[in-house]
Amino acid sequence: MSRIRTQRVAEQMKKEIAALLRTEVKDPRLGFATVTRVELANDLQHAKVFVSVLGDDQAKKQTLDVLSRTAGYLRGEISRRLHMRLAPELVFKLDESGAYSAHIEAVLKQLHDQRAPAEKEHPTDVAVPRGAEGEDGKP
Repeated sequence: MSRIRTQRVAEQMKKEIAALLRTEVKDPRLGFATVTRVELANDLQHAKVFVSVLGDDQAKKQTLDVLSRTAGYLRGEISRRLHMRLAPELVFKLDESGAYSAHIEAVLKQLHDQRAPAEKEHPTDVAVPRGAEGEDGKP
């Protein structure tokens, strides 16, 4: 099957699952979950649904449990809404990319803050006025 079609179906599945979670699933244990991406197999039989959950580890575990329990219902609704003869098997996975990005950002900010005072004491970039270069093009 065409990779473009697979990507289009995955994107539409992402939108439909997000809408279903927002409007149809009424379980109070379902935390603040956002569907970040869907990876769909080329044969459209298996789908990994990546979900970002706001909260502590217990809230994340509860949300994944609720999602795995409602996978059958979601699979049927996806089949009806997307007019698919066979709906893919849904596997929900926790997406930690947001937390990882925040960690990398904090490390970079810390390195920048440590380096800033050293640069003020010993500037490394010295501006050379135009035309002050020698014959070999070096200052």
